[in-house]
Amino acid sequence: MTTAVRRPFGRGPAVSLFTLGTMRALAAPDQMEAIVRAAIDAGINHLETAPAYGPAETFLGAALSRLMREGVAPEGGWLITSKILPGAGLAEGRRQLLASLKRLGQTRLDNLAVHGINREEHLRWALEGDGQELLIWAEAEGLVGQVGFSSHGSHDLIAKAIDSGVFGFCNLHLHLLDPSRLDLARGALAHGMGVLAISPADKGGRLWDPSPTMVEDCAPISPLELAYRFLLAEGISTLTVGASRPGELALAKRLAHADGTLTSTEQAVLDQLGIRRRERLGSQHCEQCRACLPCPREVPIPELLRLRNLRLGHDMQAFCEERYNLIGRAGHWWEEVDASLCNRCGDCLPRCPHQLPIPELLAETHQLLAAAPRRRLWG
Repeated sequence: MTTAVRRPFGRGPAVSLFTLGTMRALAAPDQMEAIVRAAIDAGINHLETAPAYGPAETFLGAALSRLMREGVAPEGGWLITSKILPGAGLAEGRRQLLASLKRLGQTRLDNLAVHGINREEHLRWALEGDGQELLIWAEAEGLVGQVGFSSHGSHDLIAKAIDSGVFGFCNLHLHLLDPSRLDLARGALAHGMGVLAISPADKGGRLWDPSPTMVEDCAPISPLELAYRFLLAEGISTLTVGASRPGELALAKRLAHADGTLTSTEQAVLDQLGIRRRERLGSQHCEQCRACLPCPREVPIPELLRLRNLRLGHDMQAFCEERYNLIGRAGHWWEEVDASLCNRCGDCLPRCPHQLPIPELLAETHQLLAAAPRRRLWG
């Protein structure tokens, strides 16, 4: 088998088209080891982990130690990304980084991401004071190859982080069914940064378990394959795949060389997907232009109407309920205001170029999706 395709990743070594995310291999060390072995077979050379992922760093460190004793590694060796939460003082931040290295059994991380630049104060921490000193120290001491960030924040905040010039890479939510951040990803790539797509399978729509309607809308390509190919064709550096079983890396292995532009069949299916969604929603399809913002009540109108698009457009009830009922229950990691806070003030109505009855659509969204809350995977 030829070496899998690798793409530039900021100021560091090139990464495989897929990155193994480790937050789903937490049952036992043996599970992690089996999945890391499968990652090698799939052509993956990049591992993504974090202290926030429970025992992930400890399990990964044990797996890498075992594989190193056997002389098993991808060509050129492993590239490892871990993370640090913003807000720590300099001494505490140093302690946290050194603890991550110890758990991983490494003397150096290729990439360190500030985990969750979701608010202005998180970005200030990274660019000023203790956070800035910590990141400079980590690179100067040779403990970190490059620093980057992950974000679930606003478009404006992510753009500020990209434009700061401090970061070598970013981890963003980039999905087939939510391409709203693609302009940010393109900007980051133009700056020479690496771009990692966070969870295009799960948070991208539970595409590992698609609705029958979604399967039909993407035929003859599986929804998950279309999602991966869409992002790869856009030039995204690497896509995370979080596996709990080795077999879940089979598609990543099959697509390990699939870095080209969309084929005519793939483009036709992509067009078909959008056409069918618009046919079902008719004149009430939200085009996600964001002209309705800002809302005086801070209701995230585009995100909520995107869930409505998916629920009615592709019958994605399970995914849309899961995401909607996480609102307000995950802090700054997800939206904090749901559709029930719309007070029908009407501020958004004259700004919508499609003249959508936004308050009525928000009320319908809440009625469709409000359900018992679901527990987060971690934290």
